[in-house]
Amino acid sequence: MAQTNRELPRLGAKVRTLRRRENMSQVQMAQRLGISPSYLNLIESNRRPLPATLLIKLVQLFGVDLHAFGADDDARLVNDLLEAFSDHSFDAYQLTSTDLRDLALNHPQTARAVIAMYSSYKAQREASEELASRLEGDEGGGMERSQLPSEEVNELVQKHMNHFPELEEGAEELWKKARLDTDELYPGLVRYLDKQHGVSVRIARGGAERGILRRFEAEKKILTLSELLPTRSRTFQLAHQIALVTQHARIGRIVADGHLTTDESRALARVALANYFAGAVIMPYAPFLGACRQERYDVDVIGRRFRVGFEQVCHRYTTLRRPLAEGVPFHMVRIDVAGNISKRFSASGIRFARFSGACPRWNVFAAFMTPGMIRIQLSRFPDGSTYFCIARTITKDSSGYHATVPVQSIGLGCRIEHAREMVYSDGIDLDNTRMMTPVGVTCRLCERSDCEQRAFPSIRHPLQVDENVRGVSLYAPVPRVP
Repeated sequence: MAQTNRELPRLGAKVRTLRRRENMSQVQMAQRLGISPSYLNLIESNRRPLPATLLIKLVQLFGVDLHAFGADDDARLVNDLLEAFSDHSFDAYQLTSTDLRDLALNHPQTARAVIAMYSSYKAQREASEELASRLEGDEGGGMERSQLPSEEVNELVQKHMNHFPELEEGAEELWKKARLDTDELYPGLVRYLDKQHGVSVRIARGGAERGILRRFEAEKKILTLSELLPTRSRTFQLAHQIALVTQHARIGRIVADGHLTTDESRALARVALANYFAGAVIMPYAPFLGACRQERYDVDVIGRRFRVGFEQVCHRYTTLRRPLAEGVPFHMVRIDVAGNISKRFSASGIRFARFSGACPRWNVFAAFMTPGMIRIQLSRFPDGSTYFCIARTITKDSSGYHATVPVQSIGLGCRIEHAREMVYSDGIDLDNTRMMTPVGVTCRLCERSDCEQRAFPSIRHPLQVDENVRGVSLYAPVPRVP
């Protein structure tokens, strides 16, 4: 059935941005596209939709990524603006969600500049508070960078939908070149490093270099792995180092992205991409996707088959975005007991808080109460979107008996329509609304007034405090007595 004009996307701002990037006038671009300048003007001003035929022409003529015209980026930008402007600093301006949506859709570059400025402001404010706290305790301290490298890397990963075809290709080439075998993966990688690159691998005693799990000495061509690493982690670290030795060109092209603005961000991105390559080597795309479909995304079964841990399996799930061979679009989050999010990615459409605390009703927090046990949750957001989520705690590899073993929680989920593809949904009434836990993104954006766990007032409800009445939360609107 043909798509009607009403259903076609309004992408005028993106067309205008592309034209300006190419230093072209409307007349020049219209000539290239074979349309009239007046029609192009209507498209750019969002008074006409961008037809699919013109979209394909733009992609072909100017070599742009089709994903650049997708709706996901727009939605993320709108959500980031909503979260940023939920800050109390903006209360007096009474901006509406419509105002912010218009800004994001019609002036995306301006919107991104606003987000960057707010990120800088928030980081500087937190650094100032930290410095003041240190000075009060007679401790020295200094300001930190306004933009965290981890945030820039997260943005890069999200931009690529956590799928890097070049690295998948590199991993498949390695399997062929090294003639790797699933049952002998570690020794096969060791042989490859020795024969192809003259790098020898040695295992160091635990006390020899305390706190160091992997060290590569390029001049000596020696890779040292700690004996404290479990076998599966040794294989992963070995594959990681092979990425740094053999995939530097591919990684370099990705890291050249403008999202990364500092040397620290680029260095952290290279580590993240080497980890991606290592995961692709240990869990090759086609066999791994086949196992996912066969075992219905059973994390434990697949983890044993590929000899990897819970987090590695969940992370690999999120990378299965190859065209015509896609897995379930998952989201994943990793947090610590203090609620700090150290890893996040969303292909499911779920929204993670970027500037403030996450909703405590998410099962990823409850997982800390039952270590090692998978917790299942049907999560329903105020906009009606529903997700099927699992969560479980993990412990990171330690560096010895006296070391503190960090405990983190991994949350994995998908939209409710994909839930039946997961083994964890068996026996659960996915249509029963009473089983759905009401959750939000963050308190300031959440509309729910009956939440007993609310920590801040919602921007959608003015703060009204009646000292003579106490509801489920101090910040919930006080119900009127008839």
